[in-house]
Amino acid sequence: MEPCTSDEFFQALNHAEQTFKKMENYLRHKQLCDVVLVAGDRRIPAHRLVLSSVSDYFAAMFTNDVREARQEEIKMEGVEPNALWALVQYAYTGRLELKEDNIECLLSTACLLQLSQVVEACCKFLMKQLHPSNCLGIRSFADAQGCTDLHKVAHNYTMENFMEVIRNQEFLLLPATEIAKLLASDDMNIPNEETILNALLTWVRHDLEQRRKDLSKLLAYIRLPLLAPQFLADMENNALFRDDIECQKLIMEAMKYHLLPERRPMLQSPRTKPRKSTVGVLFAVGGMDATKGATSIEKYELRTNMWTPVANMNGRRLQFGVAVLDDKLYVVGGRDGLKTLNTVECYNPRTKTWSVMPPMSTHRHGLGVAVLEGPMYAVGGHDGWSYLNTVERWDPQARQWNFVASMSTPRSTVGVAILNGKLYAIGGRDGSSCLKSVECFDPHTNKWTLCAQMSKRRGGVGVKISS
Repeated sequence: MEPCTSDEFFQALNHAEQTFKKMENYLRHKQLCDVVLVAGDRRIPAHRLVLSSVSDYFAAMFTNDVREARQEEIKMEGVEPNALWALVQYAYTGRLELKEDNIECLLSTACLLQLSQVVEACCKFLMKQLHPSNCLGIRSFADAQGCTDLHKVAHNYTMENFMEVIRNQEFLLLPATEIAKLLASDDMNIPNEETILNALLTWVRHDLEQRRKDLSKLLAYIRLPLLAPQFLADMENNALFRDDIECQKLIMEAMKYHLLPERRPMLQSPRTKPRKSTVGVLFAVGGMDATKGATSIEKYELRTNMWTPVANMNGRRLQFGVAVLDDKLYVVGGRDGLKTLNTVECYNPRTKTWSVMPPMSTHRHGLGVAVLEGPMYAVGGHDGWSYLNTVERWDPQARQWNFVASMSTPRSTVGVAILNGKLYAIGGRDGSSCLKSVECFDPHTNKWTLCAQMSKRRGGVGVKISS
């Protein structure tokens, strides 16, 4: 009988782990080491094979025909000794302690040694540490190390929290070149251009003697034509700008933009383009969804190119009016199914809360809403029974609705707009047909006047003023 034979495959448990533990033990006792890394006054024995297995830097050094491949000692110029020792230990153990006081040294050394996993871990650690007081330093450090993901995150954080960043010491200590990069950005989250100018002036005054020479160069990054005329007049008389010819040229350019509005198309430049955060926010309010009227609201920000939800309205609305008054969003009238509403809600973007306001005197859906010289107007609409020519005005000081003069024609689904200090009511429906007539309201005389008719009848018309 022939002997029975069979092949077996053996797999040792934890082989790699046990092997590296042996290597770590050799390192600890300085046994079988074949290279010494010298950083400052510290000498670190190690094994070429282990270093090469985790570091592309050492792999290239020890496997190519270069001088270091044959040297027993290798000088690591400019490397922090403790960081190098920590990373050598990591090569044997796969473990590394990340702390606020060593993270930058570890990251810069890991970048040099091309330890990609360590670089990624250090970058994630720094991302979690971002704060208005340190984001500029992290952003600059990431740029110097070539850590593009960290730089992007730190830059975006800086832009998002710019109002807090400029109040911290890091901002005041930036060199002029870094200030220029910040001022050139379209992405900073600020309420207006005056904020950036004031930040620049604070930076200049922090070291006026040295920084005065950079003022005109940096002022060129400020969108001066977008400042209020009174602000520009104050700048012209400011001692910082008065004796600087280049600054005066920039101020005069901005004044021309205000004094000659008919020439603005010819005066366009990067300084006349608003930054993304200063152009306002777009709100999408209520409307029909797949099954019924939506109570949800979304806002779109040009700076982030994203829609995000905001707090829901108290109830669903269709065919309502919307206006912005005193930086608050007003939702007026409309209907909830078959029920026509006279209710009004107000959303405060700063506090992210809704408030119920005093109701209109008349229930209205299909109304037009606009703000003229302070008060808000609710124009026409339908009350559930008839088409309306009545108009109500909301007085924000007295917090009450009052009737003003009625239109000559009932109008529902009417288009409204403000032009040259007057309220225009355009088209709409009167119950029998769509309208092509137009009338305008003068708040100073409390009178409506018929204007030139449109050539076409238009119900549910969209209206927008273009300057």
